[in-house]
Amino acid sequence: MTPPVTLPLKGGATFQGRRLQPLHASPFAAGGWPHVQGIGASPGRVTGRARVILGPGDCKAIRHGVILVTKITTPAWTPLFALAAGIVTDVGGPLSHSSIVAREYGIPAVLGTGVATARVADGVTILVDGDAGTVTVV
Repeated sequence: MTPPVTLPLKGGATFQGRRLQPLHASPFAAGGWPHVQGIGASPGRVTGRARVILGPGDCKAIRHGVILVTKITTPAWTPLFALAAGIVTDVGGPLSHSSIVAREYGIPAVLGTGVATARVADGVTILVDGDAGTVTVV
């Protein structure tokens, strides 16, 4: 299962009598292509070729200096971060695995885009701005 981009889900939820709302706007509502908005989880800017990885079988396509674009990462993905120049994910936030490892490696990361794997084509050149939380086709 893929976790939702934000919690609570559409329309909010009630917890202990309090109404909860999503912490940030839906990435689908934020700008049009060639711009994708997410959460700047690791600072810095990098321009490079996008490598869209949808599962473990695609990992062999990672080469030094590419920007890893994926749905979500787990600790098993950590060796890929050593090769990547930047990270972009559909799901994640400031405390997720991707953001913590990206900060440790000192590479820019934009997470929680909700749409990056659908909008970024494999092999295109993108600019990842980890300060602004944006991904832009160059």
